[in-house]
Amino acid sequence: MPLANALLTETDLGRPEPRYPLDLAVCAQCALVQIPETVPPEVLFRDYIYFSSFSETMLAHARGLVARLLVERKLTAESLVVEVASNDGYLLQFYKAAGVPVLGVEPAQNIAEVARRDRGIPTLAEFFERAIAERLVAEGRRADVIHAHNVLAHVADLSGVVEGFRTLLSPGGVAVIEVPYVRDMIDRCEFDTIYHEHLCYFSLTSAARLFASHGLEVKQVERVAIHGGSLRLVVGRPGEGRADGTVAQLLAEEAAYGVDRLDAYRAFALRVELLKRDLRKFLGDLKAQGKTIAGYGAAAKGATLLNAAGIGVETLDFVVDRSPHKQGRLLPGVHIPVRPPEALLEAQPDYVLLLAWNLTDEVLAQQAEYRHRGGRFIIPVPEVRVL
Repeated sequence: MPLANALLTETDLGRPEPRYPLDLAVCAQCALVQIPETVPPEVLFRDYIYFSSFSETMLAHARGLVARLLVERKLTAESLVVEVASNDGYLLQFYKAAGVPVLGVEPAQNIAEVARRDRGIPTLAEFFERAIAERLVAEGRRADVIHAHNVLAHVADLSGVVEGFRTLLSPGGVAVIEVPYVRDMIDRCEFDTIYHEHLCYFSLTSAARLFASHGLEVKQVERVAIHGGSLRLVVGRPGEGRADGTVAQLLAEEAAYGVDRLDAYRAFALRVELLKRDLRKFLGDLKAQGKTIAGYGAAAKGATLLNAAGIGVETLDFVVDRSPHKQGRLLPGVHIPVRPPEALLEAQPDYVLLLAWNLTDEVLAQQAEYRHRGGRFIIPVPEVRVL
């Protein structure tokens, strides 16, 4: 498979397009679901085109969480909040507005520059690891809250990053971590969340074992809807606050579900093949009827789904995306052109395949006029349906 976020320019079409194996494995010892192939992070993240602030859903999610933590953690101008993989400052901006000092750590240099320039968020353009944490501690900076949202899944050196959390936390401090939940991925057949940037797919069982191996404890867990279903973990040192009942309850549920056994994963693999077949047939039937089809969302999910299902320019005329950083480029592998969302009203295709299905409500609200004119959206996951 090609790298899911490696969008191309027209001049790139004359060059070889790198492809890497994309297999999924589960560890019988620690229950971590993972892909065996590790693409160098410098290839994936140094020049990145995913900007969190282009999603209203992401901004609302961040705003609500910050408002809650400001109260729960009693954060003040004397506190420090650090976000690992802070992107363009989409979350830290809300702490800054409340007068709480912040620091972002973002390896993509182009995105770190946007955070500094446009939002005034101090940002280190580096990969977070234990050495970075030690350097900050030596400078007299410890974090009362560390945020790590949708980043642990991307990390090859999990031990180094988690050890960095433990090193950087102030006494009584917590790390608030969000990871896509492997049970939701399986139950909802979200196979398009499997791509090279996502090395790991967590359950609470695997996450708790990881943190315990580094002297940390999951204090609280909740399931949240973001990214198609995620876990939000509150992690701290043992003895600094007690774990509540949510942890024991979800661990028991996962034991009954079998997150550390192969049965659920084998059934998932079969469902993925059936879903790809059904989607190809559905779209093929529409094209045979003379219908026109576009796509919405030039994100990694979309590139993964299209490449895995073998859907390209013979089926989709174009894909639209709100991010100007993606417009004018081509999706990896399938080479479908990316245009602004206004193209839907200009071309008025009969159907739009919603590749950003995790933002369904947001997209449908934005595209009310397209739907009013008779356009319809195809939702591909967990089963093919039309809205």
